[in-house]
Amino acid sequence: MKPKDEKIPNPKEIEREISEFLSRKYGDQVKIVSPFVFPQEEHSEADTPSKKKKGKINFDLKPEEMIAYLDQYIVRQDAAKQILATKICTHFNRIEYQKTFPDGGPSISGGIKNNVLMIGPTGVGKTYIIKLIAAKIGVPFVKGDATKFSETGYVGGDVEDLVRDLVRESDNDIEMAQYGIIYLDEVDKIASSHHLIGPDVSRTGVQRALLKPMEETDVELKVPHDPISMIQEVEQFRRTGKREKRSINTKNILFIMSGAFAGLPEIIKKRTTAQGIGFGAQVSGPRVQTDILKLVKAEDLIEFGFESEFVGRLPVKAIFDALNENDLLNILKNPNNPVILNKKLDFATYGIRIEFSDEALTLLARKAYAENTGARGLVSVIEQALIPFETKLPSTDIKEFPVTASVIEDPGKNLARWLNASEDDDRLKEFERIAAENKNKIKRYLTENQKNLTAQYGLPLTPYRIEKIAENYCSAVLEIGSAVKKIKSLYDRIKKLETDFYTRHDINIVLEENAIDHILKKWSDDSTALEETYEKLTTYFKHGLKLIQDKTGRRRFFIPESALISPESFLNQLIRSEFNKDKTDDAKATAFPFNRRPDHP
Repeated sequence: MKPKDEKIPNPKEIEREISEFLSRKYGDQVKIVSPFVFPQEEHSEADTPSKKKKGKINFDLKPEEMIAYLDQYIVRQDAAKQILATKICTHFNRIEYQKTFPDGGPSISGGIKNNVLMIGPTGVGKTYIIKLIAAKIGVPFVKGDATKFSETGYVGGDVEDLVRDLVRESDNDIEMAQYGIIYLDEVDKIASSHHLIGPDVSRTGVQRALLKPMEETDVELKVPHDPISMIQEVEQFRRTGKREKRSINTKNILFIMSGAFAGLPEIIKKRTTAQGIGFGAQVSGPRVQTDILKLVKAEDLIEFGFESEFVGRLPVKAIFDALNENDLLNILKNPNNPVILNKKLDFATYGIRIEFSDEALTLLARKAYAENTGARGLVSVIEQALIPFETKLPSTDIKEFPVTASVIEDPGKNLARWLNASEDDDRLKEFERIAAENKNKIKRYLTENQKNLTAQYGLPLTPYRIEKIAENYCSAVLEIGSAVKKIKSLYDRIKKLETDFYTRHDINIVLEENAIDHILKKWSDDSTALEETYEKLTTYFKHGLKLIQDKTGRRRFFIPESALISPESFLNQLIRSEFNKDKTDDAKATAFPFNRRPDHP
């Protein structure tokens, strides 16, 4: 072991050591070229207090809570949301459950993971929903593309690289990475081709390479052909003097695959359609492809081109519905949808506020549906319609951009009129009208989702808070959750007054919701309102509440808005009420002493 006081080498010395090591191992084939970038020095947890504790996930979500969260972002797909939320919640709750046992919990031979296969057309939200779930749980997430594996024909290292990527995503925290999610898109592209005679080695090889990681195996983090991993090994050896084998176990890593699976409905039809003849034959009418896909079985996937072992490791199947025109419109109207929010951000970059009318959104949804690419078509049609405005408006004094149906139908005509500074008043009036309508829609959304939002963010939504959240959402580019969190942070600081008052004065006060709203209102106009409120609580309430507490034994006092507006009146009334109550209790005790019967002389 090296002495603790040994001088830390400078970058040049490290470079020389690594060069000598590589020279001994590879001769003149590998050299270090300056400038040299080396891994950053590891810090202790004390140095990085904000870093998550190693290997810890605080997961306690129930399936219905996850579904309620996804409903805020994902339109339709009710069956898929139910399946994904339930099985993923069960997967992580099972991990948490097993942690409660000192020996790791019950071990079941041949345990089955809830790996998921998602089937559905492009642009229906398959990738988006998994990203949302991973972010909600707080676990590392890696996305890979199956087509990369089938094109290269190299099936071993690339698949394991997905697992190593989880470690990078979790800042080299191996324990945390072992609870991650690996999402592999376009998985239908690694099905073997039907028209080939003999095995399709490149594709079936990828499937076989995935078998062990999908179940349980140890993946070494050191890669022989990767210079970075070699450098990290040298640095580790220099620090510790030991060769340490670093690996990650895939037992708790969840694998989720997805694809469009073109041609699979025909295979299912062939299996499910009765092949009768004559008058007794069963005649099947046309069926929606999504309904047919819901009948998928393992045998259909095997006929599609998957190995039976591969299909067996994907026990959970989620079928996504194709989106119709009304679904696309609902996506655009969803206040959390990234399509509109990203476009607002594009224009906000230049100091331009943009508002979309309902008529414009309806027209955009119709155009996107015609492109037949699902939600991806929304981005395309919006870019096509607004790119002239995004090019020209930043160079003008125009800071309010109302997107109406007219703007979508004839962008050139509207742009020319605005650039000539004609009808500026009409444009501003239209913008204000649309902005007011959109704010009212946000308030309705908050009211309708009041219960879920309160449970999710721990913020009771009073009418005043709904108004402020809507203002925050409309005045900046925010998701609903971010707008709620802005008010929640103020709410938490106000609630902290209760703790501070108890710590300093040993008096337990509870600010009622209307009192908190009163402070929020003052705070929006005056940044010193919180300090002034605390001073008022101390000045007016400390001695009065302490007197009541000493005389009556009362331990808790609720402070309404009226107490903050007129503290003297509130306190006088409270004292009279408490002492009158005390006198009444004394009179009752005198008339009916507890140590004798009422009829005793």
